[in-house]
Amino acid sequence: MRRIAAGFGAVLLLLPLGACTGTPAPAQSSASGSASASTAGPTATFNFGTASRPLGLDPALVSDADSYRVTRQVLEGLVGVDETSGKPTPMLATEWNGSDDGRAYTFKLRDNVKFHDGTVFDAAAVCTNFNRWFNFPEALRKQAPGTTFKSAFRAHADQASLSVYKGCTALAADSVKIDLTEPFTGFLQALTLPAFAISSPQALAGRSADVLNQNREGQPVSAYALHPVGTGPYVFGSWDNNTVTLNSNAGYWGDKGQIGTINFISFDHPQTRMQALLDGKIDAYDSVTVGNFDQLVKRGKQIIQRDPFSVMYLGMNQAVPVLQNLKVRQAIEMALDKDTLIRKFFIDNTSAASQFVPPKLSGFNNNAPSLGYDPAKAKALLVEAGYKGEELKFYYPLNVDRPYLPTPEKIYAEISRQLTAVGLNIKPVPVDWADGYLQKVTSPGDHALHLLGWNGSYSDPDNFVGPLFGQNNGEFNYQDPQVFSKIARARGLPDGKERTDQYQTINAQIAATVPAVPIAFPISALALSDRVLKYPASPVLNEVFTKVVLKP
Repeated sequence: MRRIAAGFGAVLLLLPLGACTGTPAPAQSSASGSASASTAGPTATFNFGTASRPLGLDPALVSDADSYRVTRQVLEGLVGVDETSGKPTPMLATEWNGSDDGRAYTFKLRDNVKFHDGTVFDAAAVCTNFNRWFNFPEALRKQAPGTTFKSAFRAHADQASLSVYKGCTALAADSVKIDLTEPFTGFLQALTLPAFAISSPQALAGRSADVLNQNREGQPVSAYALHPVGTGPYVFGSWDNNTVTLNSNAGYWGDKGQIGTINFISFDHPQTRMQALLDGKIDAYDSVTVGNFDQLVKRGKQIIQRDPFSVMYLGMNQAVPVLQNLKVRQAIEMALDKDTLIRKFFIDNTSAASQFVPPKLSGFNNNAPSLGYDPAKAKALLVEAGYKGEELKFYYPLNVDRPYLPTPEKIYAEISRQLTAVGLNIKPVPVDWADGYLQKVTSPGDHALHLLGWNGSYSDPDNFVGPLFGQNNGEFNYQDPQVFSKIARARGLPDGKERTDQYQTINAQIAATVPAVPIAFPISALALSDRVLKYPASPVLNEVFTKVVLKP
């Protein structure tokens, strides 16, 4: 997906009595000074436990957190994110200027940067990547586990008249211009998405990046997605079953940190992740669940909680005829006891959601309509709607935890119980996450209901409502031209009251039409071993391991 000045610094660290919070992370070095700062190079090995295996390592063609966790270490974009303010910061571009009309941006590129394959990073490489994303054919987009370009720029080259992206021009080796067809207020923030990281053109061509003729975890991927090549602080090493190994980039332009080797090791179940940490087999892991939280605290392990910047929801597909009836969708919302779900399955201080934009973003609407929990009214609405017990296939993922969706099997069981209690005919459809769950529920199909969520990636309400409800898609089959038009207009407005008011209106209209039911703004958490003094926890999951600080 994947933002807030207040939220970026707000990470809670829970420590056993007497533990040390560590020293500040090393400041980023300049390109000229990094070599002398770490002549010998990083040597530490860091083992990190993940909740699932990556779906692929070409960030332009995936959208899951565990794929991005790896690619953020290997590839970089033009623009980075300031951890405190959430504002765009220099990365592969050192400075930029926008035109007065908001339709063009010129970037000055960092000098003396090379891709891991030894080729030079320059303006031509930037344009190769942008034009590749723009020209993704429809067949490839349907085949890939997830793409982001369309959600940010509205359309690809096969619908060029609808696209916000116009073109890329290499003005000089170190200068590139991106032209847009209309103003896009969140353009720079969008470039911080891992999907817009720059790959080596030589590697893209040599490994046929747009030909998905390989198979990984049941997903079609390209040879490039099995061996990405970027400019980042870590070089891809290997991907063997449950483990992805990265090694420090000796020629990296910035700070190399302490870690020389990263092993991302996947564990399908929360208990096995926790046990691996307790046994010293891993140094940290993500997606701490309610069931493990107290056990970790009692064992004296550090827990870092990220500030909430995601929304977990129950999706509804209006391609299923019975769900085209607003009263049925309203009944589903009123059948859900969000407080019980949060109390049972989410970390303390998780709040109930009545809309899809988190409270700390401009555009959050305090007055957005919420039907509340009312099972009696839900039953009455089903009668009014003429519901005759039509079967609703309810898809939910197995063998995975997401930052926005801990223990999905248990959450499914409780939601299914609540829906059945008001008279809905629910048919469970469990799908292993690795067997293409994400693609199945976001593509056209027979999924009536499904569990999913959205983790924000930058500080703009468009990053939430745009990808989910900015146009008709296979996930919801939501068709509201008025909402589509309002979202398109709002994303081009300058920051200010008019833009905030527009997003508040959009949120209220989405809430009133119930294309899906937002359930919670979850707090996600990581667990750390005593070896870790500092971890760069980020609400938007922008966690680069050069900033991990370990005990000497």
